[in-house]
Amino acid sequence: MLSIYSSDRAAAALVLAHGAGGGQTSRFMVDASNAFAARGITVATFDFPYMSQGRSVPDKGPVLEAHWRAVIDEARRHPSIAGLPLVIGGKSMGGRIASQVAAQKVDGIAGLVYLGYPLHPPGKPDQRRDRHLPDIAEPMLFVQGTRDLFGTSAEIRALLPRLNPRTTLFEVADGDHSFKVRVSVAGRKQDAVLTEIFDTVAAFIKSCANSTSK
Repeated sequence: MLSIYSSDRAAAALVLAHGAGGGQTSRFMVDASNAFAARGITVATFDFPYMSQGRSVPDKGPVLEAHWRAVIDEARRHPSIAGLPLVIGGKSMGGRIASQVAAQKVDGIAGLVYLGYPLHPPGKPDQRRDRHLPDIAEPMLFVQGTRDLFGTSAEIRALLPRLNPRTTLFEVADGDHSFKVRVSVAGRKQDAVLTEIFDTVAAFIKSCANSTSK
């Protein structure tokens, strides 16, 4: 079931998927969705099957991908989203599965947003999850912390030459996988960090919408 965060002045729509450990009602997902709606982006969120069924372990890739495709189709039919340029993405695992679906080609996607892309498991930098990324033609935005154990912003930056030229990276200074920063190091409070992230993502989505309309 989709949860819709509507914007009366929507320039685009975002289907936002949750990470492995928290569903669509997690604090980050709700806060992010409300923030994007306030910035002129209508947002749709959903739960993967394992989350809806109360299981803690995510389903296998093909199940997650199939559900993502079904959600995209459902979102396109929703009255609040139909006709709007559509961007997909998510937090951690949700963004990774979105990228796998996009790499297999989905018509009508204006761009992708990755909020903490899980490039590899913590402590296992050789177990990469990037082989499919060069197959994606749409604009992509990576929002990545400098101390993310699943892949630092420096590791993502090293990937960029292999990806399509419309790929950008927003680096969260001192951010971990959840974008949490140490105030004593970063010199900024957490609310200010999140505001900057939400502003950056909203601007990226609107740029994708503008490119689609030309």
